[in-house]
Amino acid sequence: MDKQLKDRVILIKGAGEMATGVACRLYAANLRRILLLETASPLAVRRHVSFCEAVHERVKLVEGIEAVRVSEQAELDKAWENGQVAVWVDPQGESVSCLRPDVLIDAILAKRNLGLSINDAPLVIALGPGFEAGRDCHVVVETNRGHDLGRLLRSGRAMANTGIPGAIGGYTQERVLRSPGDGLFVTARMIGDEVRTSEVIGRVGNAEVVTSINGILRGLIRPGSSVQKGLKIGDIDPRGERIYCETISEKARSIGGAVLEAMLAAYNK
Repeated sequence: MDKQLKDRVILIKGAGEMATGVACRLYAANLRRILLLETASPLAVRRHVSFCEAVHERVKLVEGIEAVRVSEQAELDKAWENGQVAVWVDPQGESVSCLRPDVLIDAILAKRNLGLSINDAPLVIALGPGFEAGRDCHVVVETNRGHDLGRLLRSGRAMANTGIPGAIGGYTQERVLRSPGDGLFVTARMIGDEVRTSEVIGRVGNAEVVTSINGILRGLIRPGSSVQKGLKIGDIDPRGERIYCETISEKARSIGGAVLEAMLAAYNK
């Protein structure tokens, strides 16, 4: 007898902003057997809405949904019994074969395939560019902002990475803070702080991290992280609404809805 949809095991590669948005959307639809795989040193910028923070803090709450770090099957089972989302440090996805997920979602957003196979689960969904639907996975979700955001592709590929962040308040590149060099990111600033144009908000080695616009620090990489030149380490929201720092973005929510649609299309028959 087929499992009920609510009993299917959902494995998500990645636990950053978009992966968390997907997990929260599925959780809200009463799909509760969710496990996210992460690295030991996640580099999420929008940390307040990223379950990967459970790697450091053991527990992370996003919009009322609690994620807990686990490291063995018994802890995973307990998390699910407690109605929690689980986060497992397993960057190579070694738990995929032993867990036998019903659904596997690649939400790493690496812009390339890091080893995903269409045979990893009965339903394999990939977010963004770097995958071909029908070969690497069953479904690709378009992640580029614009008319096709959230569209499901059952053949072909998502749009290529443009390298240009989506516009917020009329700003694109200007709102993103990038590392000026290689080294450790040091800052005393916090997510939610107000910043002004040309303000120094931190350093990487001897190089200053300087803002280009006024706004609110909507995201900021964890202080003390080892970064490389050009890596995105911060996000300034020119709209100035602090509540946006604590809530899932419209993009992540849209992508989460698309993943839910793909699952319903596959299993709601």
